[in-house]
Amino acid sequence: MTEGVEQRILWTRIALWLVVATMGYNVLEAVVALWSGVEAESVALFGFGLDSVIETAAAAVLLRRLRVEARGADAETIASMERRVRRFVGGTFIALAAYVALQSGWMLWTAAEPGESLVGIILAAASLVIMPLVACGKLRAARELGSGALRAEAKETLACSYLSFALLLGLAANAAAGWWWPIPSPRS
Repeated sequence: MTEGVEQRILWTRIALWLVVATMGYNVLEAVVALWSGVEAESVALFGFGLDSVIETAAAAVLLRRLRVEARGADAETIASMERRVRRFVGGTFIALAAYVALQSGWMLWTAAEPGESLVGIILAAASLVIMPLVACGKLRAARELGSGALRAEAKETLACSYLSFALLLGLAANAAAGWWWPIPSPRS
């Protein structure tokens, strides 16, 4: 086996591990965020949980593509799957953007004040640390494998980091000062 083939096998395994780890974390993140979002009546926290479901779906499709390569599929099959996965991940980005826009509009329209959520704050902080590291690993693996599908899914993981940051700011502002939006509420 040539060094190039061995490197590709190694990076395919690394990519598989990162995608499986992302899926596991996102399932846990979804359950915790959805539950604590309902408990705190927080649309933002509940939406974060839905984002985790969307990311899990994208990772699952990518996992299938990486497994096909790991089993030794021919280049044409891999290229075909790459295109399908990239389209699917692109669709999940659109779904995520649409949800965030609708959620933000709905929160402003209804002026729904959420309760506090320590669990949500801890979850957002953990995701803010974990997701950028995972995204960097996926981006490196994508570069080594020349996989646009993995690169796109890594960028979705990176988007989770940005959402984690926004969620953390919002939950912390609400818990510390009663701000459900960057404007103090009457109770503060």
